[in-house]
Amino acid sequence: MAPDDLDLRKLRYFVAVAEELHFGRAARRLHIAQPVLSRQIRSFEGELGVQLFLRGSRGTQLTAAGVQLLQDAKVLIDDVKALRQRLTRATPQVTVTVGVMPGLRATAAATAFEGTGPGRRAVVRQVSWNEQVDVVRTGEIDVVYAREPIDHRGLGTVALLEEPMDAVLPADDPLAERSSVRLSDLASRVLLHDPAMLPGWQALVAPEQRWKPPHSTVRSVEDKLENVAAREGFVVLPRSTAGYYRRPDVRVVPIEDIGSVQVTLIWDAATENPARDQFVAAALACRDDTI
Repeated sequence: MAPDDLDLRKLRYFVAVAEELHFGRAARRLHIAQPVLSRQIRSFEGELGVQLFLRGSRGTQLTAAGVQLLQDAKVLIDDVKALRQRLTRATPQVTVTVGVMPGLRATAAATAFEGTGPGRRAVVRQVSWNEQVDVVRTGEIDVVYAREPIDHRGLGTVALLEEPMDAVLPADDPLAERSSVRLSDLASRVLLHDPAMLPGWQALVAPEQRWKPPHSTVRSVEDKLENVAAREGFVVLPRSTAGYYRRPDVRVVPIEDIGSVQVTLIWDAATENPARDQFVAAALACRDDTI
C-alpha cells in the first residue's frame, strides 16, 4: 500500500489498542467486537508491512515500529481534526428559521433538511396563533407550521395534515366525564376564544352566549387553560395542542360533530429562498412525524 493510502479508521483502531494495551478494553472503547478489532489490526499491519504489537503471555506490547507510529498517529489525527474544523468554518452556513404552533413538531424535518448538505441548519421556535402569519410577513421566520384559518394573501402555502379538535373543560364539569361530546352539548357553556375558530358555533347559541372574553388577558394557550381551570368557560384546541399542555385541573374531550383543523406550511411568496424550499420538501416528507 502506498503511504498516501493510509486508512485513518484503522489508524484510530491502532491508537485505541496502543493506549489500552488490551484488545478487549480497546474494543469496548471503540464500540466494536473484539474479533473485528483484531482482524482490523492484523490487516493494518499487513498494509504497512510492519508488526505493531507483540502478543504473548505478558500481554500486548508495542513494537519499536508501534511506538513510533503511536507518536506520529496522534499528530496526524489532530491534523485531520483541525482540517475538518477549517473546512467547516469555510463552508457557507445556510440557516432556515422555522416556526411551529404548540403541539406540532419540526424535529424530523429539521434533521432531514440538515442532512441535505454541509453547513445547513434549521432553527425551530414556537409561535402563537396571533403571530403565526405576522412572523412570516415581517421576515422574522422563513416558514411556519400554521393552523387554519389564516389570511393567505401574499403567502406561499401547502397543506400538511389535518387533526381532530377537542373541547377543554374544567375537571369538575359533568361533560368532562364523557368519552365525547357534540357542539349542542356545549351550548350552555361560555366559549373563551374567538368563535371564528369554531365553525357552527354562532348559529347554535344565542348571541349573548356566542363569546365571552375572559376577564384576564389571553395571549397564549397557557392563558386559555388558566381561564378554563378557573371555571370561566371552555376552549377548543387541536388534539396535539391539548395533549401538549396536560394539567390535572382540566379535561380534554373529543368533539364528534366538527371538522378537523388543517395544518398548513406558510412562507412569504414574494421571497426567493431555495433553502426554505428544501425545508418545505423535507417537512412534507416527514409529515407523519409532525404530531
